[in-house]
Amino acid sequence: MLQGLESVPSAPGRLPLLGHAWNLARQPLAFLRSLREVGDLVRVDLGTMPMYVVTSADLVRDVTVVQARSFEKGRLYDRVRPLVGNGLATAGGEVHRRHRRLIQPMFHQARIAGYAETMSSRARGLVDSWTPGQVIAVDQVMGELAIEILSETMFSTDIGEPAVEAVRRNLPVILKNMLVRAASPKILDHLPVPPNRAFDAAAAGMRQVIDDVIAGTRRSGRAHEGDLLSVLLEARDADTGEALTDEEIRDELVTILFAGTETTASTLAWAFHEIAGHPEVEKQVVAEIDEVLGGRPATIEDVPRLTGIRRVLDEVIRLHGVTLLMRRTTEEVHLAGFTLPAGTEVAFSLYALHRDPALYADPDRFDPDRWLPERRKDIPREAFVPFGSGNRRCIGDAFAWTEATIVLATVLARWQLRPLPEHVPQEAASAMAHPDHVPMQLHPRTPTSRS
Repeated sequence: MLQGLESVPSAPGRLPLLGHAWNLARQPLAFLRSLREVGDLVRVDLGTMPMYVVTSADLVRDVTVVQARSFEKGRLYDRVRPLVGNGLATAGGEVHRRHRRLIQPMFHQARIAGYAETMSSRARGLVDSWTPGQVIAVDQVMGELAIEILSETMFSTDIGEPAVEAVRRNLPVILKNMLVRAASPKILDHLPVPPNRAFDAAAAGMRQVIDDVIAGTRRSGRAHEGDLLSVLLEARDADTGEALTDEEIRDELVTILFAGTETTASTLAWAFHEIAGHPEVEKQVVAEIDEVLGGRPATIEDVPRLTGIRRVLDEVIRLHGVTLLMRRTTEEVHLAGFTLPAGTEVAFSLYALHRDPALYADPDRFDPDRWLPERRKDIPREAFVPFGSGNRRCIGDAFAWTEATIVLATVLARWQLRPLPEHVPQEAASAMAHPDHVPMQLHPRTPTSRS
């Protein structure tokens, strides 16, 4: 028998007026992981607004695949719309389908093969610039590399510089304040508190510089064949013949810059940290790189052959994945034995799902070998959702995997990265559980260090 929402168990620690927002903002990762102990469907109050969090792999699949047509993007996306407008991350219905259809060709396999040359070239330029004993902030360096690679594939080099600088300047501010903004009661939006001011100013700065780039390209009349901006400017809907407006183009460019930078930078920073802390993993990965590449630059053809790197990346994404995603019911939905009316906010955490001890043995341990074929078959398919699922699966997943693989192979072939004892990276929650800071020292890789 189906039950009403009044019967859904509530998370402990609710405060008057604030609900669970304080706990979610203060310790988001621990709070989200704790919900599985309460039930498969748990009520969490953001101020006075209820949100219902699904905590099991089956229910996440139910929301994102089985009953996906009964959901739209939820509150989280409403709250970040000042940044990304109505791009793929936030748009719904026909707008989402239309824009995805227009952008999809930019992420076709043949295009990614061309992007791989840029990825390899940029990564080689980076490792060539390093010196023995140099200390680098890996999280920052990988973020800048990701921005440069994205900008070179999205814009021509000359017009893309302002966009690169805008992302470099504003993205850290946005990441720092995003989850706090999403979890805060809406009544606090217009209060001039520092997180609100910082987020709004950074979002406005990114959007303005992209507007300027689009306007400048239109005025020049010089489209640059192959880059994403030119594709969007020239795209026409196959059914209606309509072009995208400048505002629509801006929203898609900001969305891709935002999503493509944090995911890749965070994954790479954690990968270098985890590899340095597991000498046997590093030894195996470097041996594979030597065997596959033989001292030459990495190419698109090498990516599927670097299976050890793929296992490392899968494990990093599992451990440090997407913090929180939200949907909103568009009609009555039955979920976990409860009836959810239209307009109900539903959330799930891939980070918490991927650390569920019911799904993963020793879930907090970095163990790339859990992705060996003979062990992976024991992990349910719905238990690992690195880039989302269903019609909301990340459009750039192949781009991200290719980039991370090529960068790791290029760096590890030349350098050992060693952590500094005075700082152990900690998880900081935003869109992903990214590291707060990853300082590491560079050592040239020698024949001795490979053995």
